Amino acid sequence: MNKEAIVEQIRKKGSFLCVGLDTDIKKIPKHLLEKEDPIFEFNKAIIDATAKYCVAYKPNLAFYESLGIKGWEALERTVKYIRDNYPEQFIIADAKRGDIGNTSSLYARAFFESLGVDALTVAPYMGEDSVKPFLAYEGKWVILLALTSNPGSHDFQFTTDTKGERLFEQVLEKAQKWGTTDNLMFVVGATQGSLFSDVRRVAPESFLLVPGVGAQGGSLEEVAKWGMNSECGLLVNSSRGIIYASSGEDFAEAAANEARLLRDHMTILLSTYGVI
Repeated sequence: MNKEAIVEQIRKKGSFLCVGLDTDIKKIPKHLLEKEDPIFEFNKAIIDATAKYCVAYKPNLAFYESLGIKGWEALERTVKYIRDNYPEQFIIADAKRGDIGNTSSLYARAFFESLGVDALTVAPYMGEDSVKPFLAYEGKWVILLALTSNPGSHDFQFTTDTKGERLFEQVLEKAQKWGTTDNLMFVVGATQGSLFSDVRRVAPESFLLVPGVGAQGGSLEEVAKWGMNSECGLLVNSSRGIIYASSGEDFAEAAANEARLLRDHMTILLSTYGVI
């Protein structure tokens, strides 16, 4: 999926919402545990309920890998279900891979060829040769960790060099020499607030995947104020606040309501900043 298609969906739906499919077998409604594949059944219901309000889905691999082969099978079924029923949706595998070149090539094959997702989160710490194999796939995206939402982000990402440039700024600057705005995005946490203006100074045209709105306390208004560009340039992820809005049999309906509220808020922001 190219950037134009993503922007088209954002404008068409008035939404830049990404729903995180962080599906924990211990948190899904109890009645689903009777199903043969409870993870997939939960995901299917969430997807059907929220697809009209979002432009992307982001399964976090930890929730699937923790269940062994059954978890991976549920992930494969989930990706196929989205592809078959909602082909306009952008699918992100949140796996945070990144290794020496030949290993990264195999990770790229696993996610882009075997699983068939549109994008993969990648860690930049090992440098260019660990990232380039993922960028070799036409129509696929690398989403590189830049400025994350967790408290430990300050341990390394704000380290400065002799010129006073912070590490996250160096990642943004250097990585743009490896890819383009058509195959490279960056993760920037919603909790970073006005630091989005520093990100935009270095990477004004790049799409940003923004976790941390909702349960982690990030402000959607601040993200839009400091991070939105003329094409929106944002995919804001919400996971727990949507998929676990209810633990009862009305879980899908509750998820739809939360997604709709976020979409409505996003439509206002897109209009305010002249994207739609």
